[in-house]
Amino acid sequence: MSRPEFPSDISREDFEKVRPMLEAARRKTRPRKHDLYDVFCAVLYFLDSGAAWRSLPPVFPPWRTVHEYFTQWTLTRGDEPNLLERALELAGRGAAIEQLRKRMGSPDG
Repeated sequence: MSRPEFPSDISREDFEKVRPMLEAARRKTRPRKHDLYDVFCAVLYFLDSGAAWRSLPPVFPPWRTVHEYFTQWTLTRGDEPNLLERALELAGRGAAIEQLRKRMGSPDG
């Protein structure tokens, strides 16, 4: 099922640059229920809109699913950038990194 595009979406081409690092973070072996591209775009929408998780448009995967990915991708390891920050950097989404830092209460944001 296709969904409408949002201004915060990343192109499929740019997403393919970050897919390997996001796939590598996966812990479970069962098949995915949701396209990782749609999950990533939902995270971008969340960062761009400033909305609550429950306010994600219903065309995205369920908000709880997106939130779980977000939680995994933002685990910190010392002073190193988290996985989501690295993915956003690779995708050329500097503004999203700033939004992420604000959302997480980082002193850098």
